[in-house]
Amino acid sequence: MRPLEGLPALSLLLAMSGCVSMAPKYVVPTPPVPQAWPEQASGPAMPGGQSLQAASGIPWQDFYVDAKLRKVLDLALLNNRDLRIAGLNTEKAMAYYRIQRAELFPTLGALGTVSRTGSSSNSSTTETDYTVSLGVSAWELDFFGRIRSLKNRALEQYLATEQARRSARISLLGEVANVYLALAADRERLKFALETSTSQETSFKLIRRRFEVGASSELDVNRAHIGLETAREDAARFTSIVAQDQNALNLLVGTTVPGDLLPDALGSMTVIKGISAGLPSEVLTLRPDILAAENQLKAANANIGAARAAFFPRISLTAGVGVASSELSRLFNSDSRSWAFAPQVVLPIFDMGTRSANLKVANVDRDIALAQYEKAIQVAFREVADTLAQRGTLEDQLTAHESLVQALEGTHRLAAARYKAGVDGYLSVLDAQRSLYAAQQGLIALRQAKYANMVTLYKVLGGGTSEPGPATAPMKPAPANGPRP
Repeated sequence: MRPLEGLPALSLLLAMSGCVSMAPKYVVPTPPVPQAWPEQASGPAMPGGQSLQAASGIPWQDFYVDAKLRKVLDLALLNNRDLRIAGLNTEKAMAYYRIQRAELFPTLGALGTVSRTGSSSNSSTTETDYTVSLGVSAWELDFFGRIRSLKNRALEQYLATEQARRSARISLLGEVANVYLALAADRERLKFALETSTSQETSFKLIRRRFEVGASSELDVNRAHIGLETAREDAARFTSIVAQDQNALNLLVGTTVPGDLLPDALGSMTVIKGISAGLPSEVLTLRPDILAAENQLKAANANIGAARAAFFPRISLTAGVGVASSELSRLFNSDSRSWAFAPQVVLPIFDMGTRSANLKVANVDRDIALAQYEKAIQVAFREVADTLAQRGTLEDQLTAHESLVQALEGTHRLAAARYKAGVDGYLSVLDAQRSLYAAQQGLIALRQAKYANMVTLYKVLGGGTSEPGPATAPMKPAPANGPRP
C-alpha cells in the first residue's frame, strides 16, 4: 500500500464525523407570566412617548436628550471598570469556545527523530535511523456527537456572557443616569437651602433690630434664630450630600467628570424622552438577562447530548505519513517512504454507574436552568409592572404637590404681612416658612422620582440593546451573534 492511499479513507471518516447528535430537541419554554401588564400598572400615556415594545430599540442617545448627560454616559461606557471586566469575560468565553470547536478537527503535527543503536557481541556495530513524518495524533471521530455537543455548550455559554455584557451596559447607563439626576436634585436642594439661609438671616437681623427698639419680643427673636440655624444646618448637610453624589458619579463613570458636564439644577433639565405603556409582556424576552438565561438553558440541553454520547464507543485515529532511512543523504529518496494508520476503539463496559450519574446530573442541570430562565422572566415582569404602577401615581402626586406649594406660598405671604401689621406674632410666619420649605424640597424629590422612574422603565425594558456602543473610541466589543460553528 502506498503512503497516500489511506487519505481517501481518512477524508471519508472526517466527513462522517459529527453526523449524530444525542442532545434533546430544544423547545422554547412558554413564559410563565400573563400576556398583558396588570391593569393598575398600565399608567397614563406620555406625550410623544414610544411604545414598550419599541423601548428596547431606542438608542440611549435618543432617550437621554440632555447634552451634558449624554457626554457623561459616553465617558462611562469608555471608562467603567465593571463594563470592561464584562467585556473581557466575553473574550475569555469566546476563546473557550474556539478551543472546544477545534476538537472537531484533526491536529496535524510534524516529527523528526534520529536513533542510534550499537552491539559489541562479536564485532562492534552501530546503526543510525532517521525519520521525518507528518501525522494526526489521537483525533476522536465524533460519530455520536459528543464533541459537537460540548462545542454547542461552549457556544451558548459564550453567547450568555455576551448577553451579560449587554445587560451590564444597560444597567450602567441606568445607574449613571440616576446618580446624575440625584446630583442635579441635591444641587438644587443645596441652592434652595442657601437661598433660604440668606433669607432667614435677613429676617433674623430685621427682627433683632425691631426687638432693640421694642417693636418685637425676645420670643420672636429666638424663633427667627431657630429658622436661621435650621436653614444653615440643611445647607451644610446638602453640601456633604452633593460631594458624595459627585464621588459616586466619578466611580461609576470610571474617571473624574469635568465640572462643565455636571448638572446645575434638576428643574432646568430636559432629560428624558417619554415611553408609553400598553403592549403585551412578550417584550421582556428581548432583555439581555433573559436571553442569557435562555443561552444557559440551551447550554445545559447540549450537555445532555455529551452525557448520552458517553454510553457509546469512542473512536480515535492516529495516522501519519513520512520518510525513513538509515542514511541522512537518502532520507528523502522515493524508496524511503513510510506510513502508519492506528485506529482505536474504546467501548465502555462497567464504570460503577459513573456515566448514568453524569447523565442524571446533566438532566438536573437542564431542569435547574429552565427554572432559572422562568424565574428571570417572572422577575422582569414584576420589575416592569412595579415601575408602571409607580408611574401611574407620580403624575397625580406631582400635580397635587405643585398646588400645595402654591397654597403654602400664599399662606407665607399672608403670615408675613400680618406680622408686619402687628396682627400676629412671628410664630405664624415661622410655621409658614417651615411648611413651604418642606413642600418645596418635597417637590424636588417628586420630580427626581419621576425622572428616575422613566430611567428605570427604560432599563427594565432592555432599552438601548440595539445601540452598538458610545459615540467615540469605544472598547472593541465581542461579536453580538457569536461565531459561526
